[in-house]
Amino acid sequence: MTLQGPKQLPISLKGARKTDVRSQFAALCYRIRNDKPEVLLITSRGSGRWIIPKGWPMHAKTPGDAALQEAWEEAGVKGRAFERCLGLFSYNKQIEGGALLPCVALVYPVKVKSLEKRFPEAGQRKRKWFSLRKAAVKVQEPELAQILKTFDPRLLKR
Repeated sequence: MTLQGPKQLPISLKGARKTDVRSQFAALCYRIRNDKPEVLLITSRGSGRWIIPKGWPMHAKTPGDAALQEAWEEAGVKGRAFERCLGLFSYNKQIEGGALLPCVALVYPVKVKSLEKRFPEAGQRKRKWFSLRKAAVKVQEPELAQILKTFDPRLLKR
């Protein structure tokens, strides 16, 4: 018997070199409501699809701290990041001129303490809390959907 995970989407290198694949750090922002975890999704600025906050590595910041910084800038999250990578997902980021840049995003959990009304990208995105199951249906990336379906905050070290 073979174990199979979620369907892995191929990374498209059409018109790009292998060295052109970029890494990003993503924040899986969560809270506990009625003893169940909920995750915060935001809309992308371009297409309006549901995503999690993510961005480029930052000088002198750990991956978890970079994910937390992106959660603040894109969703107004104040909270605590964990330095435990939950997994990764691939996607194509549309850059200026419409070109697609292959990216791999490493996902770090962020426990949300509060959501601020004023934050750098307020007015550019919507944000909404979802159950893990509903969030998994809302995102387009199968690997991210699998991370959402299997996320268990009880397994994080306090």
